[in-house]
Formats: sequence, C-alpha cells, structure tokens
Amino acid sequence: MSKSKNLFPSNFLWGGATAANQCEGAFDVDGRGLSSVDTIPSGSERMKISRGEKEMLSCQNGYDYPSHEAIDFYHHYKEDIALFAEMGFKCFRLSIAWTRILPNGDDDTPNEKGLAFYQSVFEECRKYGIEPLVTIDHFDTPIELIKKYGGWKDRRMIDAYLKYCRAIFKRYKNLVKYWITFNEINMLLHMSYMGAGIIFADGEDKERVKYTAAHHELIASAKAVKLAHEIMPDAKIGCMLAAGQFYPYTCSPEDVHDALEKDRDNYFFTDIQVRGKYPVWALKRIENAGINLTDIIADGDREILEDGTVDFVAFSYYSSRCTTADPEIFAKHAKPGNAVFRSVINPYLKNTEWGWQIDPLGLRITANSLYDRYNKPLFVVENGLGAVDKIEDDGKIHDDYRIDYLKKHLISLRDAINIDGIPIIGFTAWGCIDLVSASSGEMKKRYGMIYVDKDDNGKGSLKRIRKDSFYWYKKVIATNGESLEI
Repeated sequence: MSKSKNLFPSNFLWGGATAANQCEGAFDVDGRGLSSVDTIPSGSERMKISRGEKEMLSCQNGYDYPSHEAIDFYHHYKEDIALFAEMGFKCFRLSIAWTRILPNGDDDTPNEKGLAFYQSVFEECRKYGIEPLVTIDHFDTPIELIKKYGGWKDRRMIDAYLKYCRAIFKRYKNLVKYWITFNEINMLLHMSYMGAGIIFADGEDKERVKYTAAHHELIASAKAVKLAHEIMPDAKIGCMLAAGQFYPYTCSPEDVHDALEKDRDNYFFTDIQVRGKYPVWALKRIENAGINLTDIIADGDREILEDGTVDFVAFSYYSSRCTTADPEIFAKHAKPGNAVFRSVINPYLKNTEWGWQIDPLGLRITANSLYDRYNKPLFVVENGLGAVDKIEDDGKIHDDYRIDYLKKHLISLRDAINIDGIPIIGFTAWGCIDLVSASSGEMKKRYGMIYVDKDDNGKGSLKRIRKDSFYWYKKVIATNGESLEI
C-alpha cells in the first residue's frame, strides 16, 4: 500500500475535546446559574449522586467540588486556544453551559454575558482557522429545572431545551457549523442524575422513569435538529453515544447473545436518532418491562422523530467491553472497567491505572459496527488516556504512555478509513488540555497534551505546560498522519 493511501482525508478535522463543566470553572460568575454537574462532588459519594440515588441539589459544606474552578478556561481561553492552534488543530470540540445562557434553564431573556463569552471563544477559534464543534448539552441540567420539573422525566423540559437551542443557534449561526445535541446520551440509563437531572424517589419504577426521560430527550434532539436546519441551512447536527463494542467472553451462544443485548442497550438512543423510529426490539423490551409506551409517546411524536434525524454519528471510545451470560463468571471477573459499564476483564488486554482496558483495534471494530448499522458519517469526538503525569526536574512531562495509546488508536482509525472505507469526519482527542475527570472528579487523572498546574486540593498556579504528547500530536497533524509510521 502506498504512503498516500495511508494518510487521512485531506479535509480531516484533527483536534481536541473538552466540556464546559470540566474545564471552564467560574461556575457562579457573570450571571451563570447552578447546574446539576456543579453539585456532584469528588469523593466516595460521586457515583451514587451521579446515578440519582442520593439527592444533592446544592453545594454543601464538607464536600469538594473541583469543577467550580477547574482549569479556569473561562479566563484563560485565549491562551488555551492559541496553544491548540500551535498544535495545528483544525477543530475544537467544546460544550456550552446551558445555565451560562439561561441561568434558570427557561428564562425568556438570555444572559448577554454568557452569549458574549462563547461568541468570543468561537471568534478566537475562527481567528486561527479552527472549526468549533459544539455540544449543546454535556451533562448539564439546570438545577432550577430539576427543582421545577424533576429533570428530564417531565416533558416540559423539551420546551426549555428548545428555548436554549434557539438562543444559541440564532447567536452563533455564522460561527458554528458542527453541533451535537446531547453528550453520550446513552449515559442517561447509567448515570441518570448526571445525564438527565433525575433523582429517584423511594419505590419509584426506575426503568419507567429512565425510558420516559429517554423519550423526552429524543424528542428534544429531533426538534433541535429540525430547528438547526431551519436557522442554519448549512449546519451539520449529530448525535453522540458512549461507544465500545461488547465482546462475548466465550464463543458459547449464550455469551454471544448477551453481548448482542448489551450492544443494543448502547444503540437504543442512536437507533432512534438516526432512523427516526423505535426499533422493534426496543418496543418489545419496554413492553416486557411492564411499561405502556402509549402513556409516554404523545400524538405527533412519531412524526417528530422521523423529521429530526441526524446528519452524523459522533461517539466516544476509550475501551471495548466484555460480557458473559454466566452469573458466576461475571461475579468473579467483572469490574467497572470505565467507572460506569460493568465489564468482564478481557485477559487479552492491558489496563490503564484506573482499570480501563486498552484496545486500539476495538476502535476500528466499533467504527465498523456503527457504520454498518447506520450508514452515516462518523466523528470520533473523544478518545484518550487518563494517567498520573509527573513534572520532571527539567520542568517537562514525558508522557510516552499517552503517545503510545493515541498512536495505536489513530493507526486503527486510519485502517478503518483506508481499508474498510468508513467515512470519518475527524478526531478530537479527549481532554486535549488537562481538566477535571467526569468519572472521578479528580485533577490527577489527566488526559491532556497540555499540563495545567492544579491539584485535587485546588492548589496550583494554573500554568500551562506542553507535554511530550503536545509536540508528537503537532507532528501527526502537520503530516496528516504520515508520522504515525515513524
């Protein structure tokens, strides 16, 4: 195969990704309202709160909230975007904080200081030729709407979300081309408070609540797609899922079927967002759970879903997963491989410091599964390695482990493009600059190619330092992937 065929497409969008709630800080500055993610502390109760099993609708004494300052992107964005430009970014994925635009979630008048902030961010990106890729809702339910409606379990959330969408679409229609409606929308089924602002009451039918909220987010997404196309005819608006193929632990038919079922759980939202209707297996599964879907689906909803299908499928990929139908094997060998999905340990793979299994070929396998299923362009919007980085005596960070991880995954992605023929829009490495981890709430779990001097206790100068991976990724982008062969 010639070298030219080993390159990425000439218009490939190389870049990095962040989220407002993990990097911006300034959580109560310039009129910003309180959001669900602001009230999730680091520490032992983080996952319990994230799953909606414990109520915390305010920031309480005795808890740590590293995201409140994070890396203070709010006041450092020009410096940070200049560093992204130095790396050669063609694309920067970021999210808008809903409550920075509508402090209460459904205000009639948007917060001008919030609108102006993101306008300046997007203009700064454009100055360097960087294409913004904007996530509308990245784990970000306004607290006032949780108090008023109970989060996405209430249908009135749809109108609030669309009011927010209209405000940002009209303001940024000449600055942003690529949009994503919800970050990792399938996380609603696993981290219901983080994903949808849901807190479960004692005795509440959790499955019914989840599927009700899921339907409301799906209707909101479809309406947002249609609204975006009306206001911005040239815009591309996609969906996003937390992806990662499930492998059967053995070749027993039972394990193969269990893997199929778990993949279906992952694809539930995307099936509807791409195809515009509920798949038959989902309808039957909901029925078998004792849920009457006719109580959830309102008149006209089916038409809304059909009219609001997405332009592309974005996904995060950190690792594949492994499963078995044998409860004894599962109990013995399963652990939360990426903090959310319980997965049987795959003996053929190595683990990160946090127990996430490293599977570069799994990215290619996952991309093939998604494209075979949907026949829509794909966008890899999160991939990276969380690790503890050490500043050496010379002030440098030698993160060869991160370079090795990214290199192998990019080679796998290149093969998906050149050998399998899959249309992939771009690749935005997760946490291109260090930020607060969503799963653990820590700063020490770093993903970035730019180090930020900030520790878990909130101490540090916030100084930005280029890691070895910074210079490596700069060369990858400059050569359009040719340097991956070296």
